[in-house]
Amino acid sequence: MPDFSKQLSKYIPSAAAPIISEWINDTGCRFKVTRSRASKLGDYRSPFKNEPHQITINHDLNPYSFLITTVHEFAHLKTWQIHKGKVKPHGLEWKNNFKNLMNPFIRLNLFPEDINIALIKYMNNPAASSCTDLNLYKTLKSYDKEESETVTIDCIEINSYFSIKNGRVFQKLERLRKRYKCLEVKTQRIYLFHPIAEVVPVDLNPNA
Repeated sequence: MPDFSKQLSKYIPSAAAPIISEWINDTGCRFKVTRSRASKLGDYRSPFKNEPHQITINHDLNPYSFLITTVHEFAHLKTWQIHKGKVKPHGLEWKNNFKNLMNPFIRLNLFPEDINIALIKYMNNPAASSCTDLNLYKTLKSYDKEESETVTIDCIEINSYFSIKNGRVFQKLERLRKRYKCLEVKTQRIYLFHPIAEVVPVDLNPNA
């Protein structure tokens, strides 16, 4: 069987690479490193017709985010192997698989202490994405190589303005349960944003 450890070590801690390589071989998974996607860090697709399992992970994640996202997607794969499509995507079955698959990496002490603490807390009740856990998200983000002008939307003031990656400008309005109601300046349409959506603050004069 091919050993993907060398290639994987470019993206994840080297001690984790042999384990992920073994998972790829054991499952016959097509594992792809992709361009950055604003809407997700990784993705799992179940077998279709003659196609194998497929996992894609954004190329620009730091090694710890890349590894956690990879485990997240393999938990989907394992859940599909056992239950097919008969259970919720992030239900109890997936949560248990994620915890079990994550444990070997925690035992290897691969993560810095602050990530380890945040990750163990997150594992008590894993969510649909590590991005939805504000503490884990911010801890992982601190290990990104490039300093960014972006902040999360929960850090800016109500009624202030911000832009997103494609240049669209919005005004932050009130919070509705788990998301913020925001007004796109150009179209005057309302959109809902997750509190940890990354945005760039904009100094915009509404009377201009």
